Amino acid sequence: MMKYKSFKEIGSFLAGFRDSSLKMRFTRRGFLKMGALTTMGLMSHAADALAMVRPAEDSDRSLSFYNLHTEESLQKTYFYKDRYVPKTLQEINYILRDFRAKEVHPIDVKLLDLLFDIKRRLGAKEPFLVISGYRSPATNEYLREHSRGVAAGSLHMFGKAIDIRLPSVSLETLHKTAVSLRLGGVGYYPSSDFVHVDVGNVRYW
Repeated sequence: MMKYKSFKEIGSFLAGFRDSSLKMRFTRRGFLKMGALTTMGLMSHAADALAMVRPAEDSDRSLSFYNLHTEESLQKTYFYKDRYVPKTLQEINYILRDFRAKEVHPIDVKLLDLLFDIKRRLGAKEPFLVISGYRSPATNEYLREHSRGVAAGSLHMFGKAIDIRLPSVSLETLHKTAVSLRLGGVGYYPSSDFVHVDVGNVRYW
């Protein structure tokens, strides 16, 4: 299919017909053909412009973390050229490990994508400050005995939850942004200065 980017190009195309044996007669059908050509050309041009500003669904995704307990940091692209990067996922698993039990567990990529969506929605460039990532069952039980608000079946034990904050974003804004995405559970803990997000059922507390 030929594409026409301007009325000038369409005019030149029609002028060529006048100089050949395929000269178009200005009948009702001719006008309809001209209209169709014009519409197709403008629509094609608009689609090309839109593609330049619309981000691809499979665009690269990067995240950065700073673990407040271990003082370790990581900034990596975890999704590249339509696929998750195994080596980077392993590094993320490590920095989000249970530092108390010294256990590493796979972090659900849906949780990483949720964090990426939060970062993109906020336009945040700095790392997520990590209060708690993966928790072993033993650590989860310990925290239940020594603090409030820790669930017996916490999704932290499955690599599906994380407690975070962002240096340049208020806790309230972070909380509202996570809630607006409706991609899982969101807990608000202003007294402890963090927001809990997970990829379980959509619920808020």
